[in-house]
Amino acid sequence: MIAIINYGMGNVKAFADVYKNLNIPAVIVRQADGLKYANKVILPGVGAFDHAMQRLQKSGMRPFLDEMVLHRHVPVLGICVGMQMLACSSEEGRLPGLGWIDGEVKRFKPSSIENPMRLPHMGWNNIKPLKSNTLLQGIDLDARFYFLHSYFFQGHGNEDIIAVTDYDGEFASAVNCENIYGVQFHPEKSHQWGIRLLENFAKI
Repeated sequence: MIAIINYGMGNVKAFADVYKNLNIPAVIVRQADGLKYANKVILPGVGAFDHAMQRLQKSGMRPFLDEMVLHRHVPVLGICVGMQMLACSSEEGRLPGLGWIDGEVKRFKPSSIENPMRLPHMGWNNIKPLKSNTLLQGIDLDARFYFLHSYFFQGHGNEDIIAVTDYDGEFASAVNCENIYGVQFHPEKSHQWGIRLLENFAKI
């Protein structure tokens, strides 16, 4: 059973609909009791980093998620701000992140004053896999995904980065450290390739 965490930050119904269409058991979870029978977790997120961390803490699920992910090694997939929350900290706020992957979240900075980048990075873009990974299995090299963000995950080491995307320079668009996965884009809005990625996660 896949637990889709509902702490008020993210379009959880879109994920539930994808898995319903794939005939894969998934449930939207709003409190810790709902995590009892989960063998995988999806952590969505939109909006500001600190607000997301506060909402997750208030949900009462944080200690149970820590135990599942860090001690029982249950696979988890963080999406958009949910991926950023995997880090230790963010330039967007003051609160600590989950600290499940060693890294921090940075704000995009334009490389040229004459041609400043537009923020947020919004719309369709490619990802470039850096290594073979189950999460990205069967996804074409020209596959495009939907992005909406002004901050990005920066790992303290490159070993956790499994795909990058170019937006005035490359940034980590997918990460994996043991049972912990994250994608900066929105697979639930990315049509066939997003569906394939969510299906891949269900098979991990």
